[in-house]
This record gives sequence, C-alpha cells and structure tokens, in this order.
Amino acid sequence: MDKLKAFSDFFGKTFALWAALTALAAYAQPELFQWVKPLIPWLLGIVMFGMGLTLNPSDFKILGRHPKSVLVGVAAQFVIMPLTAFVLAKALGLPPQIAAGVILVGACPGGTASNVMTFLARGNVALSVAVTSVSTLLAPVLTPAVFYLLAHQWLDISAAAMLVSILEIVLLPIVLGVLANTFLHRQTQAAADVLPLVSVLAVALILGGVVAVSKDKIAEAGLLIFGVVVLHNCIGYLLGFFAAKLCGLPYDEQKTLSIEVGMQNSGLAATLALKYFDPVAAVPGAIFSVWHNVSGSLLASYWAAKADRAAAKK
Repeated sequence: MDKLKAFSDFFGKTFALWAALTALAAYAQPELFQWVKPLIPWLLGIVMFGMGLTLNPSDFKILGRHPKSVLVGVAAQFVIMPLTAFVLAKALGLPPQIAAGVILVGACPGGTASNVMTFLARGNVALSVAVTSVSTLLAPVLTPAVFYLLAHQWLDISAAAMLVSILEIVLLPIVLGVLANTFLHRQTQAAADVLPLVSVLAVALILGGVVAVSKDKIAEAGLLIFGVVVLHNCIGYLLGFFAAKLCGLPYDEQKTLSIEVGMQNSGLAATLALKYFDPVAAVPGAIFSVWHNVSGSLLASYWAAKADRAAAKK
C-alpha cells in the first residue's frame, strides 16, 4: 500500500507534465480521445467526489478562528478573476466564444491544486482548504450568476441550467464524498491513497477530450488563447496577493490567497463550456488547467526558497 501511495503521490506532484503530454497527444491524434467527450461530466464528478472524501469538519474550524481571511479569499475569488477576464476580453477584442470561455474560467471556484501549491509555498494550508471548499460550495449559485452578468452580452446563457449542472457535477459528488468519509471513514482512508492518481487521470482525460474536439479552433486561435490565459492567471496571483495585503492579512495568508485566486477549477469551466457552448469556449479552461499548474509550481518554489533563506538567517 505504501508503494501505491508513493506512486499516486508522484502523479499528483507531476500533474502538469501528464496534463501537457495528454493535451499534446490529443492534438496530434484527436481520434484517440473523441470517446472522452460524453464522459467529461462524469470524470469531473469523480474528481469532486474525491475532494469530498478529503474533507472533514476540522477543515472548517478556521472559519470560526479567522473568518476575515476566509471571507477575503472567497470574495477575491469571485470578484478579481471574473472582472480580470472581462477586462481582458474587452481590451483584446476577443471573439465571443473565446471571451465567454475566459470569463467562465474566471467565474469558477478555486481549484484543489491550490492546496498543494500553498503547502509547497509554506502558506496557510488550512486557509487554502477552507477557501477552496467554501468557494466550491457557493459555486452553484455564484458561478452562473457572475458568468451571466459578465458574459451575456456575447452569448445566450441559461444561468438556471448551468446552476443545475454545477449542482449535479460539483455539489452532489462533494456531498456524497463527505458522507462517505463520515460514515465509511475506514474504507475511504484506504481509497484516499490513490486519490491523486485518480484525479490526475480524470483531469488529464478531460483535457484530452477538450483538445480532441477543438483541434481546428486551437490551430486557429491557440496562441491568442494561451496569451490571455497567462495574463489572466498572473494578474490573479498579483491582485490576490495585494488584496490580502490591503486587508492586513499576515504574509503567509497573502501567499495563500495569491495562489487561491490565481488557480481556478478550470476543469469545471471546460466541462460547462463543452456542454453549453461551442467547443472553442472550452479551450481556455483546458489551457488554464495545464498552465496554472506550471506557474503555480514556479511561484511555490520561489516562495519556498525565500522561506528557506529567511529561516537560515535566524
């Protein structure tokens, strides 16, 4: 079992590599991944169920001890990233489907990879988990509402239908995971060892499916979308950090909220875009899924090295 856990952890820590390789393979041989498209909501549901399996009441104790930090993090998540996406879409004159895809990424909650990056960056892991969890639980209402508010000028959007989808593929699996962890804790502890591997496989397949059905559009606009994704992600890190700083939060929480705001549940964005819009709208989410793990790793490594230097001077 220890070898299986080590194998699973290795895949979890090297997710960006496997995601990139899968995306490249799907671009080169899209026919190998066409079968994934109808399974994408189920794959994301598996990832969310895994998230639920890792949650327990102690993860939310920080809400009582430091409610300000969690509130700032959740508010920044649903304000900074959607507005940044909107401004980029307007300023760069993005085509409607791409603009909608970028804004949808911004309107989604934080991604679970942020918890790992926060740990590596010597941030506040409890705060990271709490902000990710709370923003995800609020997503069924806030994601379609924010997305409709900012993107309806480009596309016809059914916020109600999107709410139902998020309830089905995000909230329900998380609730089932929490219940399983509560009432079948011994069994779920064994399953937890392989969660990183399962999550990596599921998200990589989602990326492969999105790239496979969007190859032609990626060939046309891939460089533009990549540039927008990099800007969106990096501005999120920067504004998340300064939002926490302006609110008087300590340095470890500034790092944490920078990562929380910059890293999105882009798998959810890609899934919703495929379901409701043209496949090209899913491309920003797919590219974001790869890129934010690369940039998050680099940022975490910088902060970890900085923390090590500070500790060595003491």
